[in-house]
Amino acid sequence: MIRRFQQDEEMMILVFAQWCVNHGLDPLALYTRAYPQQAANPALAHALELTVPKEEAGDIADDTLLSVLSLYDNADLAFVVSEEIARRKRG
Repeated sequence: MIRRFQQDEEMMILVFAQWCVNHGLDPLALYTRAYPQQAANPALAHALELTVPKEEAGDIADDTLLSVLSLYDNADLAFVVSEEIARRKRG
């Protein structure tokens, strides 16, 4: 059960990283804004290795990412993502 949770959490991080790539954002910068004390996150580093260029990736809806983040109680990261969504829609 613990392994399954870890795998799902890794998938959540990959979804976040790919969403960032798809929108021309730096996943590490956003993650560090949300969690400055965890700047060196091995799971995020691994996820970054698995991302693909946005031209090759499927679309990840903003609401999908926010839902996934909320499932894993990543409120701080969801807040930073929401700021970026609002910035994108304004400009």
